[in-house]
Amino acid sequence: MRTESKVSRLLFSLRFWSLLLVSLNTLSAEDALNAGVYATTGGQQWPSYNNRLDGQRFSPLSQITPDNANQVGEICRIQIDGATAFTAGLVQIDGVIYTNTGRQTVAIDATNCDLIWRHTYVPDDMELRQSSRGLAVLDGRVFRGTGDGRLIALDANTGELLWKNVIGTPSLSEFASAAPLAWQGMVFMGIGGGDAGIRGRVMAYDAATGRELWRFNTIPMGNEIGADTWERPDSALTGGGGIWGAMSLDPGSAELFVPVGNPWPDIDASYRPGDNLFSNSIVVLDAIRGELRWWFQALAGDSKDFDLAAAPVLYRNVDIKDVMVFGGKDGFVTAVDRNTQDVVFKTAVTQMENQDLPVSEDGLYVCPGFGGGIGWNGPALDRVTNTLLVGTRGGGCMTLYKTRTVYTPPAVTYGGRVQPDMEQEVWGSVTALNAETGDIEWVTRTADAVIAGITPTAGEIAFTGDQIGNFLILDSRSGDILYSRDIGGAMAGGVITYEIDGKQLVALATGNVSRLATVVKGLPSIVIMGLNPGTSNQNAVATASDNTNPASVAAINLQNGRRLFESVCATCHGPDGNAIEDHAFGNLSQRMALSEIAAYIKAPNLPMPTMYPFVISDQDVLDVSAYILDAMDTQ
Repeated sequence: MRTESKVSRLLFSLRFWSLLLVSLNTLSAEDALNAGVYATTGGQQWPSYNNRLDGQRFSPLSQITPDNANQVGEICRIQIDGATAFTAGLVQIDGVIYTNTGRQTVAIDATNCDLIWRHTYVPDDMELRQSSRGLAVLDGRVFRGTGDGRLIALDANTGELLWKNVIGTPSLSEFASAAPLAWQGMVFMGIGGGDAGIRGRVMAYDAATGRELWRFNTIPMGNEIGADTWERPDSALTGGGGIWGAMSLDPGSAELFVPVGNPWPDIDASYRPGDNLFSNSIVVLDAIRGELRWWFQALAGDSKDFDLAAAPVLYRNVDIKDVMVFGGKDGFVTAVDRNTQDVVFKTAVTQMENQDLPVSEDGLYVCPGFGGGIGWNGPALDRVTNTLLVGTRGGGCMTLYKTRTVYTPPAVTYGGRVQPDMEQEVWGSVTALNAETGDIEWVTRTADAVIAGITPTAGEIAFTGDQIGNFLILDSRSGDILYSRDIGGAMAGGVITYEIDGKQLVALATGNVSRLATVVKGLPSIVIMGLNPGTSNQNAVATASDNTNPASVAAINLQNGRRLFESVCATCHGPDGNAIEDHAFGNLSQRMALSEIAAYIKAPNLPMPTMYPFVISDQDVLDVSAYILDAMDTQ
């Protein structure tokens, strides 16, 4: 009887799995996905920077397709800040979208853009960088970094500050602009500032209390693994290796994947001879203990600022290899076998010139330049087409000149100077690569750089946007642009999709004020899109007529000028105004009058972007011009 029972159960099991396989083979790719692991999530949430911890950014939603993409329209929008950088990802949990700029953190209703709460951070110390790649949400708490080197936790329901931890030293040029990652009661966060000579590190904190659990130095010294790759050991103390993007995590192996930035000084490699681990590397750590598991260095001894910022994509390919794929500012998409650390493929996706040549005092023309190929949003995995989709910034080439290295924190110094190619056309692209081989399957050229996140879906479409503000829907199989709309501001942050009450929605970050732009025309805003939206609930988009009224200019407001300088100008010019060697603000009054400074801000030469009259007014221009003369002229 027992034997018959076992046989019967075996036959039943074989029939069940045979029927299941047959049924899956007859399903569409979309149905097969939703019949598997995605059936438990359904796409209602977007709980982390890249949706899941593995960095894939894929959504199982399929309501929006190539057939109806042209029916997508705007449901609502909300402006969340004034003129400042907006490069953050978006997180959506239980019908609430969370995001942030340099000082503002907001929670909004994911259906109608109503503001639920706002938290305004007031710096404790000098603020080196008013920018942030995003935040993390876990167990009712929102975590984010600050420009003065703090990590803070807010109540997800109210925005109340729960704890604050000092994790960096601004006087040494340390700040916290990275997007933290939260998992299993821990928050993982890195320190930025590699362009001014920090010693990079990544840390884990207790999510409930903010207490530090462990730290790993991305620039090794002494007996640490990799210290011998700094042939002049003293240079490691200021070796760079900042963390300023997002991270990925494999919960099965408890491995944390950390993209590490360039060594310092950026250009003068002779100052720091050697391979300079762990700069320009993906460092893989034990998430529980912070111990080094393994690493992959994309470029040893970098002298061209080809650092890594985007979170790697983790997946298992058809050869049953666990693969890590990442993109870098050098313009390559690289796949690495996680077990052997061998390169599976390495594919160029943008223009490249002179990457392998040394930089000298006479100058070297290099493509891409400091602003491109692949930024802080890397490849995404389309699980329907089994392709990797990656956005790039074309053009942006520049000539690099090596100079004497001087360590002057918190000022940014490169051990060289840069001269952008102002004659070159700037463009963008989305490229699809075979996820098994790295072969390019299609390339779609866009009007400007694609820095924003790319979100592929089971509907066989992908959402993204470009730096001049075009929101795009692409056909995942062909790359054809199915839908394009000027959304009112540069897109450089999150693009997410989710489902509420049976309706697929798309939320996006727009209005980035950036040195990568030529014209800035919108303020930081969240826009929600959907099929057949009806009447739009939106705030008016700023137009030139809003800001061009010289007769209305009041008395000079230095406080407003300081606010604008810290949120906009300092990103390029540095907190002291002297980061750009040939545009330093010291003794500026000897060269330009107030009226001349104001006229230049209104109509600048590239690479400085034009912001007037779209996002700054006559009053703003006067205030910031006066502040520059008042605060920085004597330096």
